[in-house]
Amino acid sequence: MYAIIEACGKQYKVAEGDLVLLEKLEANEGEKVVFDKVLLISDGEKIKVGTPTVKSAKVEATVVEHGKAKKIVVFKYKAKKNERKKQGHRQPYTKIKIEKISQRASTKKAAAEEAAE
Repeated sequence: MYAIIEACGKQYKVAEGDLVLLEKLEANEGEKVVFDKVLLISDGEKIKVGTPTVKSAKVEATVVEHGKAKKIVVFKYKAKKNERKKQGHRQPYTKIKIEKISQRASTKKAAAEEAAE
């Protein structure tokens, strides 16, 4: 079973047990985080695509750690002007572990619509 979620302005394909690096989240280590913007969910046989999100689907995860990514060098240069600028950047990230992907019909109407498909 896998899902495609939207988090921090980006889309991620996740499965249960995966470790995923996201942009920095405002959550402490060990906290549970719930992503309810699920764009697609698949159980191996059926694929359910949301319009724009799948209703009553959510992904639960636990924050494992916070950190900084590997340093990149930003070098700006203008030819023939003796103008150079060198900078470094380390992007902060949050590592999460996907615990559970769930989808359930919360109302009778939603259950009837799902059964009709």
